[in-house]
Formats: sequence, structure tokens, C-alpha cells
Amino acid sequence: MENQDKSKNTAIIAYLTIIGAVIAIFMNQEDNKSAFASFHIRQALGLFLSFFLLGYFVGYADSWTVTSAFYLFYFILWIYGFLGAVQGQMRELPVVGAFFQNLFKTL
Repeated sequence: MENQDKSKNTAIIAYLTIIGAVIAIFMNQEDNKSAFASFHIRQALGLFLSFFLLGYFVGYADSWTVTSAFYLFYFILWIYGFLGAVQGQMRELPVVGAFFQNLFKTL
């Protein structure tokens, strides 16, 4: 039971910020690596990195509709992943979840 709580807390921390994702990676490096925490770390890290990468280019669009749609899309994905971690479910993020799982499979 304690190990389940620890992996759930690690998964939740991963979604807090990019720094939280890095902290969660180090929290999950112990001898008893959790598949649940690893799943959510991959999702959160991919979400944050793609947000910064794509956000850089969206910032040059100079259109409030494009920028607003971009922020809304990522906020919905973040809520979806965060609620999955809180509820203890391993649900991939829509559209990009499978890509993040393959890209960061070594974590």
C-alpha cells in the first residue's frame, strides 16, 4: 500500500511543472521503479517539452486566436493527464500520448 501511494505521489509531482517532472524522474530511480509513475512521467515530460518547443513557434503567429487555441489545447491535455494520475489510472493523452510513451520509453 505504501509503494502505491509513493508511485501515485510521484506521478502527481510529474505534472506540476517541468521541474516537477525532473524531480519525479529522480524519485522513480530507486530499486523499486514503478510502472505507473514511469508512465505518467513520460506523459508529463513529453507534454511540457512539446509545449515549450511548439509554444516558441506559436508565439510568432501574432494571433490571439491561434495562441488561445494552443494554450487551451495544452491545458486540456494537462488536466486529462493530471486527473489520470490523481485517480490512479494509466490513460494515454489523446493525440500525443502514444508518441510520448515511445519517445521516452527508457524512463
